[in-house]
Amino acid sequence: MSIPFQYYGSLLADYLKPQRWTVIGLAIALLSSIMLQIINPQILGYFIDAVTQKGSQQNLPWAALLFIVIGFLIQTFSVIATYLGETVAWTATNALRLDLVAHCLHLDLCFHKAHTPGELLERVDGDVNVLSRFFSQLIIHIGGNGFLLLGILVVLWIENPLAGLGLTIFSLVALSLLLSVQSLAIAPWAQYRQISAEFYGTLGEQIAGREDIRANGAVGYVMHRFHTLLQRWLPIYQKARFASTVLWAASVGLFTVGNVIALTISAYLWQQKTITIGTAYLIFHYTNLLAQPIERIREELEQLQQVQASIQRLQLLLYRHSVVPNRGTVALPSGAVSVCFQQVWFSYEPGNAGVLQNISFDLPAGQVLGLLGHTGSGKSTIARLLLRLYDIQSGQILLDGHSITEIPLAQLRQRVGFVTQDVQLFQATVRDNLTFFDSRISDTWILEILAELGLMPWMRSLPDGLNTSLGTDSSGLSAGQAQLLTLVRVFLKNPALVILDEASARLDPQTEAQVKQAIHKLLENRTGILIAHRLQTLQRADQILILEQGKVVEYGDRQTLISQPTSHFAQLLGKQEE
Repeated sequence: MSIPFQYYGSLLADYLKPQRWTVIGLAIALLSSIMLQIINPQILGYFIDAVTQKGSQQNLPWAALLFIVIGFLIQTFSVIATYLGETVAWTATNALRLDLVAHCLHLDLCFHKAHTPGELLERVDGDVNVLSRFFSQLIIHIGGNGFLLLGILVVLWIENPLAGLGLTIFSLVALSLLLSVQSLAIAPWAQYRQISAEFYGTLGEQIAGREDIRANGAVGYVMHRFHTLLQRWLPIYQKARFASTVLWAASVGLFTVGNVIALTISAYLWQQKTITIGTAYLIFHYTNLLAQPIERIREELEQLQQVQASIQRLQLLLYRHSVVPNRGTVALPSGAVSVCFQQVWFSYEPGNAGVLQNISFDLPAGQVLGLLGHTGSGKSTIARLLLRLYDIQSGQILLDGHSITEIPLAQLRQRVGFVTQDVQLFQATVRDNLTFFDSRISDTWILEILAELGLMPWMRSLPDGLNTSLGTDSSGLSAGQAQLLTLVRVFLKNPALVILDEASARLDPQTEAQVKQAIHKLLENRTGILIAHRLQTLQRADQILILEQGKVVEYGDRQTLISQPTSHFAQLLGKQEE
């Protein structure tokens, strides 16, 4: 995959334009250092000629002082350039990281199921780190060292045309050779970044499941998997480093040839008595100085190879778009909404049997649907479809009479509240965990809801109240308290439709009663869908929908189904009573 030159330019423009003055300061510092590097050898040449020709030496102390001052200025500008370069690099790469994270969060769940968190971490952090020099130094250093190279050649032409011609030819040949092999390491470095992403993806997966791995004796398998990855990683790294070493060896060989050319030309001109010993020194010194821009250009070209591999990978990520389009314009009302499924078919993988097959039901606004079925029957899939985490293959889903594709995603997900039995907490304060970092929600409102749900005793036990840091391990929360916190989140969201997926599962009877009371309050004046295995949790339901292998087994009014002894729901109730 080749990258157009315009893409490099647009990437630089997007992330360097906001800090244009810092970039200008960086360029001035680099160019100043370069110009002083060209001037300083002239002082040495004058010093040598003044000493060897036994002329007036009264200006030698001033020449020495000027040489020291210029050397100090060169180092000063180098420090300034380094500082500004790091500032530019971190500012640009952090902005790029933010864009990548935002892009990944807007991609659909199909993408996230196909890519591990560790792999995405390597993209957002590893590949972006490679771009830091690209933003801060690559273009400026290539341009600056090109300017240094040109300046040295101009000075050599002024000192002696023969020296200028010979070293100009050498420089053109050296650059041509380096440019001809610059693409040598692109493929190996791309492979290296890919297997690096696989490794960190595997690492993240195994660390997340460390308890199950150790408890079930799978440590040996995990270590074998890591060993296999490392066996693949090493030869690819060696291949990439070998390609870079070839470039380094080529540049070292070229510098040696350049020194030979400089010494030969200087010896010839000295024998012809057309130059002084100071000029001979200048020719040799400038030839050695030529090695610096050529070597830096080589290094930057090598870096460019790694940059190109990383940009290719970032392009593939940034060019990946969600299969769930967001083009809706319809606004939902503030109150409860109706829910209607019309002959809905859905499959996670194209070509596979449908997870949902010809599903239809009509839930009026303000009523509650009880959703029953064995594991894998498609109950949670219905919740995901209502949030448009996926799009259906055929049929139609209506909210308040409008297709959910006509509703903006942000508004849809704001108006639909989803509570699962798996509680996700953030490494943040209690307040941020409840509000999802929305500072517009007042503390008073949060405390009112906590009191309404009976969580104030727990809140008073916290050392800093709502500002208490809450870790991902629930920080002392019981399962019931954590579940109640998820209900608080939905209360604060104030949705029109509430979906509860086994929200009272795995709780002790006392806590379950508290959660049921909170659910009862949550469903007031709202439409609800209760996904359950235990039938006693469906006493609040108005309708019942029973699924089996993605198909509707039974659907109807709860009281009507109870009154019919032959209905599946009535038979399930009878078995439970037994």
